[in-house]
Amino acid sequence: MSNRLNKVLLIWITTCLILAAVASQAHFLLNLNVRIFHVEHTSDGLRIYLRTPMPYLVADKIGKKGEDGLPEAAPFTTNALENGQVVHFVDSSQIAENPLGLGRIAETGTIIEITGTRVLGDVESVTIHKVGEEPGFATLSEAQQSVSAGTTIQDDPPVYVGDVIVDVTLWYELGNAPISYAISSSLDPGLPDQEMTANLILDYGSSDPLVFRTRGLMEEPVQVSRSRFSGIVTFVWEGLRHILEGIDHVLFVVCLVIGAPGLSALLWRVTGFTVGHSVTLSLGFFGYVPSGAWFVPFVETGIALSIVYAALLAVRRDKLERNSNIKVFVVTVFIGLLHGLGFSFVLHEILQVTSPNIWQSLLAFNVGVEVGQLAIVLVIWPLLHFFEKLGPTPEMSLRVSIAIVCAAIASWWTFERGIDFLSLITI
Repeated sequence: MSNRLNKVLLIWITTCLILAAVASQAHFLLNLNVRIFHVEHTSDGLRIYLRTPMPYLVADKIGKKGEDGLPEAAPFTTNALENGQVVHFVDSSQIAENPLGLGRIAETGTIIEITGTRVLGDVESVTIHKVGEEPGFATLSEAQQSVSAGTTIQDDPPVYVGDVIVDVTLWYELGNAPISYAISSSLDPGLPDQEMTANLILDYGSSDPLVFRTRGLMEEPVQVSRSRFSGIVTFVWEGLRHILEGIDHVLFVVCLVIGAPGLSALLWRVTGFTVGHSVTLSLGFFGYVPSGAWFVPFVETGIALSIVYAALLAVRRDKLERNSNIKVFVVTVFIGLLHGLGFSFVLHEILQVTSPNIWQSLLAFNVGVEVGQLAIVLVIWPLLHFFEKLGPTPEMSLRVSIAIVCAAIASWWTFERGIDFLSLITI
């Protein structure tokens, strides 16, 4: 038994060293990549209030380097060297000369199609704001107030392009109020993590607005109709995609599955996890959690530790007491509370508390998470059952191997995220 334990520890340590160069997956990639479309219906067309980071409009228009080592500046920007690095500033003089210019770039890149035919829009207004100082934009009324209030950015000191968001009002004269339309984008700024762009589309074609959510650059058109089901599906899909793309959540569910000695035990564990994350998904989204900078890395560290714990349970599965289901259920509820906070961090970036149909969107996102969780169970549980038929040794080897890999990855994450947490609480 000691030889087997030594081998397990050796594999664990080796895997940790191999993974020392692997960056952990965080929940905060969307913070800088959010675009919001408020679509207002009138009797003769559509009016869109768009909020977008400025780099999405100009980043792909930077020219070649000149003799001074600086590239040709993109429209409405200037370049400079700081510590040997090229930086980009907003050029307020260009914006003053051509106040609707950024809006025309946005209109060119925003594609509205009615029955398969693109319609062109007119730029009504453009305002720019520094990130952190921008007016609210969560509802149609906030968007209308934001564009009417005017630009809030100051000329001095110069502002980095990456710290600026642009609000644009686009008008599409159609002669009638369309029942459905498609919206997409042809903008491809070439930015890091642009595939994680969060796009929130709020359609006000009826008294009860619909919310649509998609991720990426929106090359594929989003079909917007007055079907409430279509809006719900977008949030279900985002919940599903988040748990499947969030490797820390996947590893935890995998460890829950391989650590369950039977179907009854599996149901207790999965139910506990569901109860826990459903509670804090809502609490975290509505802000009933600490707001200090230390809280996010604290939660992320706890999530990593939960994977280590679940992996250890999986290794010790054969030694667990038969009546331990209630105990494990309680523990998984508490662990689910941590993971629910992780889900809420992402949801808070793609949906505002004051957005319409908020509870509908929350429920749809949570349903997507549950569907993703069920998908993981349906893949791992039959695989484990197949190996059980081959005999206790193959099943145990598979279970222990998976647990070791999961624990090794999570151990590195615990160290990495723990360092971030400690650095913030000791400042």
